[in-house]
Amino acid sequence: MIKKLDILIIRSFIGPFIAAFAISLFVLTMQFFWLYIDDLVGKGLDLITVLKLIGLVALFWVPMALPLALLFSSIMTFGNLGEKFELVAIKAAGISLIRFMRPLLVFTIFVCGIAFLFANNIIPVTQLKLSALKYDIIVSKPSIDIKEGVFYDKIDGFVIKLGKKEKNDSIIHDVVIFEKGYYLQDNMMVAESGVMRVSKDKQFLEFILKNGWRYQEKGPRGELNTEFTRMGFKEYKKVFDLKSFQMNKTEDSAFYDPKMLSLRQLNVAIDSLDHIDTFYLKKSNLEVSPYLRFARFADTGWVQVKQPLPKVQPGKLFPDSLKQELLDAASNQLATVKGSVSVMAEDYKTKYLSMQLHEIEWHKKFTLSVACLVMFLIGAPLGSIIRKGGLGTPLVFAIVFFVLFHLLNTFGEKFVRSGQTNALVGMWLSTFILVPVSAFLIYKAMHDSQLFNQEFYYRNFKGLRKLLANFKKKNSHEKSL
Repeated sequence: MIKKLDILIIRSFIGPFIAAFAISLFVLTMQFFWLYIDDLVGKGLDLITVLKLIGLVALFWVPMALPLALLFSSIMTFGNLGEKFELVAIKAAGISLIRFMRPLLVFTIFVCGIAFLFANNIIPVTQLKLSALKYDIIVSKPSIDIKEGVFYDKIDGFVIKLGKKEKNDSIIHDVVIFEKGYYLQDNMMVAESGVMRVSKDKQFLEFILKNGWRYQEKGPRGELNTEFTRMGFKEYKKVFDLKSFQMNKTEDSAFYDPKMLSLRQLNVAIDSLDHIDTFYLKKSNLEVSPYLRFARFADTGWVQVKQPLPKVQPGKLFPDSLKQELLDAASNQLATVKGSVSVMAEDYKTKYLSMQLHEIEWHKKFTLSVACLVMFLIGAPLGSIIRKGGLGTPLVFAIVFFVLFHLLNTFGEKFVRSGQTNALVGMWLSTFILVPVSAFLIYKAMHDSQLFNQEFYYRNFKGLRKLLANFKKKNSHEKSL
């Protein structure tokens, strides 16, 4: 049955958890935009695309934000209760810390399940959509922004230079347009003034030029007999196609990454990659053995000859007329074998790295959900030990432990990628290290440890300071004698 004490602790915990989760998710989402800010600015993205990008990035970081939110909120909750002496009253009533943590432990296990569902079902789809959208944004060209006195070359086949623009950005002066092509030289157009505007369907950029000249040279290359044309005009309309500036939607099937697979799909992929040793052993026998003539006699059942062979110098086995021919044939065979082995070795490395990446993602489905439980088991006893509420102290400890967790995860993944360890050890490295830390903190919290109490260390080292002072006094007295 749910006790009033359980309701008290859950109410005290829910508010900080929601706030910490929102802040963590915001910070992690902004980290993505700080990384890709140069690829996003100036692309003329519409509001729907921006909101879709923000939503996909936020969903992608949910499994990472949950452990941080649980760590921070648990430290804050138990710190507030300890600062108000409510933990003291609860322990005085005979209620242990484990019993007091039980409702939040159940809630944390529920959050672990949510984190696993996100990592297994939602994150693969999110990663696929995010990769396609990010690719479309990055490869799309910046929006039209032709500045004064700057050569603008973002329109395929043209370079445009504007001498001056009016405040409305439509009236332009001293216009120079270079048309690049397979001619003797670039065609050029100059005009004193004009109007620059985008068509209503936003498919074309129109220049209405006034009082200018168009220069063009025609003729075969390498000959002097060419035709140079100069055409003057009072008004000339030049249209530029803007299709390359539009963001095209790429099909999802164009992308593949282990992060886009669910647990079931990863199992199928890993099973197909798990037999690469047997595959390449058979492949090497098929591709290399035909070039090694002695390999065909490996299983012919020859009887071993006990009589020793006569000693013959290698140089006298073959006549001089065949030596060079045999050396050339052997060199060609060795080159062929070496090429086949090199190709198979590179292919094997690629397949082995792919298997490691799939195993990393397989373990990551579980490590991020288990991290929620580990972070809570660190934050709850830590908050009851430090007995400090608010944002300051809990935030500092939360950042320290979360950075440690993130570094251990990063190091473990790099160890797996480099082949220094297997995926089991590398991806669970942070859990193996932080679980003993959580057990130590729980033990200290259950025994009312003064682990972070400044006065405790001051009292304990007070006797040591007196001993050092007496030792110095005794030495100075002996020196005076």
